[in-house]
Amino acid sequence: MTALPNEEQHLEEMARDVLSSDGGHITFFDLSWEDVIIPKILSNLTLKELFTFRCCSQTTKRLVELALEKLGEIDFAGNNSVNIDHTFKVLGENCKRLENLQLARCNWMTDDLLLPILARNKHLKIVNLNECVNITPLALQPIIIECKDLRVLKLSKCQWLTTGAVDALTLHQSNLEEFDISHCAAIGERCLIIFFRKLNKLTVLSLANTLSVTDQVLIQIANYCRALEHINLVGCAAISDFGIQALTKNCTQLKSLMVQRCDLVTERSLCPLRGKLHIDRPAEMQLQLYDFRQNNNHIFLQV
Repeated sequence: MTALPNEEQHLEEMARDVLSSDGGHITFFDLSWEDVIIPKILSNLTLKELFTFRCCSQTTKRLVELALEKLGEIDFAGNNSVNIDHTFKVLGENCKRLENLQLARCNWMTDDLLLPILARNKHLKIVNLNECVNITPLALQPIIIECKDLRVLKLSKCQWLTTGAVDALTLHQSNLEEFDISHCAAIGERCLIIFFRKLNKLTVLSLANTLSVTDQVLIQIANYCRALEHINLVGCAAISDFGIQALTKNCTQLKSLMVQRCDLVTERSLCPLRGKLHIDRPAEMQLQLYDFRQNNNHIFLQV
């Protein structure tokens, strides 16, 4: 019989020792926690199942806490169930390797709950705080300063987002690939113009219903964010054909352009783009308006 490799022989001897010392009985908890139970078993459980298992004993509590330390993602988006804040507090005390934090529409989220988990997880790559209405710019501070791997930041409908917070982002974050500040009314034009000068890796951008977005802002995006693939400008009433032409001339990788309710953007800038990228506004809408104006002008000239 071929001799076992040294490592396998060592494991076999350990197994024999355990069997002989414990009368031949091995429990679930005698399996390797780091090599078997956590990566092969607990990693397949949902968060709810983990917390149920955690309540069984002091041993399971410690085991689940070790599993939570290795958790890479938390997705509570839209979850406003009873006592969810207590669950999140436990996560904040144990999670240390998070890369993806999804908290959109979590009405219960506050600075006191968010700051502890941010302090322990400095390698976050994705943070989604869309519609988190009960936090303040204070909660953004560790994200802005400590999370050097940040690639995606979503802050849609965060009315607490200030020009000062965006200025801080300008100083500390230049590797963002996706950014969403839709419906953020407190941010000024000058702030955005300076901010976009550093984001040359940006591929997805949402500025929907941000009234401070002007043609000058689009020109800055065109000059510095040339990797842009998707941009949402819905409801940006101040932009015109001039800004769209500048944007599409320089951002040659653009795949989608959303310009619903941008009344100053017409087929003059959109028509040459049709067939080359997705535009959320049908051509007929502008063509009918164009025909109406032409007909009215014709009638006016006849009179």
